[in-house]
Amino acid sequence: MERLQLHGEVEAKLFVQDYDGRKLMQISTYGRPDRQDVGKLSQTIQLDEVAARELFEIMKAEFGFK
Repeated sequence: MERLQLHGEVEAKLFVQDYDGRKLMQISTYGRPDRQDVGKLSQTIQLDEVAARELFEIMKAEFGFK
């Protein structure tokens, strides 16, 4: 990244559900409270077990999680 900027906190919701025989985790964010469309869905990230494990391995390496 050329420029790192710390973002403010936003509302997020976490959903975990079985879908098509596999477990999926979805994190949905709703943007800043001062945005034009307050409460509008902003970003959605979906992780299956493989993607969640990859993310966890990165977090273990970077943050020392066990």
